[in-house]
Amino acid sequence: MSQAKQPIAIAIIGPGKIARDQHVPAIRANPRFNLVASVSNGPGLENLPVFASIAELVQVGPRVDAVAICTPPQVRGPIAHAAIDAGLQVLLEKPPAATLGEFEAIRHHAAQRGVTVFATWHSRFAPMVEAARTWLGDHKTRSARITWRENVRKWHPGQHWLWQPGGLGVFDPGINALSILTRICSDPVTVLGAELDIPRNCQAPIGARLSMMMNDAAISADFDFRQTGQDIWDIEMETMDNHRLVLSRGGSRLAINGAPAQSAPEAEYPKIYQHFATLIDSRNSDCDITPLRLVADAFLIARTTSTAAFEP
Repeated sequence: MSQAKQPIAIAIIGPGKIARDQHVPAIRANPRFNLVASVSNGPGLENLPVFASIAELVQVGPRVDAVAICTPPQVRGPIAHAAIDAGLQVLLEKPPAATLGEFEAIRHHAAQRGVTVFATWHSRFAPMVEAARTWLGDHKTRSARITWRENVRKWHPGQHWLWQPGGLGVFDPGINALSILTRICSDPVTVLGAELDIPRNCQAPIGARLSMMMNDAAISADFDFRQTGQDIWDIEMETMDNHRLVLSRGGSRLAINGAPAQSAPEAEYPKIYQHFATLIDSRNSDCDITPLRLVADAFLIARTTSTAAFEP
């Protein structure tokens, strides 16, 4: 009989909204992990010790094997490097870093030190994404349309970092759609054009429209934080053989050719932690940067429009 693996002692760096809503329950539901601490310059997690830095955690805290870095992306780089230097396995909430170069440095540093890095794209773990990927493997895409519109005040209340350089603005949710697109499609996607609506008192867009290409397939994307009413997280695809696939509700529902939609319970973050444990056990990393590259390309070639001021 094989011996049970020792639980992976993990700490959360940046115990904010996404950490409390998603990471904490997923970690506590997974017997492979033991949540032992948090690192924060503010309040920590209830009933767990909180430390001001990774250095303090390692020096005087409980034994820790891994960290989940859930801070805003602008401050991730130094934190990730400190964790790697301490020999800790690293999970990065999306987007994995503020820039492509910063993420490449993190990946390279981890490879040199033999440390696992998992750049998570949680929407790729939505329940119908793999079914869509499998179906599209037998069909060539002719066109695709992404509509990703949500109310920023509902999902990101008071998050001022989102509107600063590196915060991504509407691309914070929009990158979820791009992560799904680049998972279900096997061919490279290229950004041809972008239009960004940037509030006059902000540094990041509140709305974005992208024109992209994949082989001969034209792909459009409409991202907007000003949605009122029901959120829309849909990807619609037409194929060369006249089939239609609709992946909706952020990847949780799949309909093909108008048939009744298939769906399954959402379990993105539990699946993320299952994958993280597998990566640690096998001493591997998962560091796909493609979704962030598409966002960076959009910023590089975008036409910008100044819009009304916005207060988070």
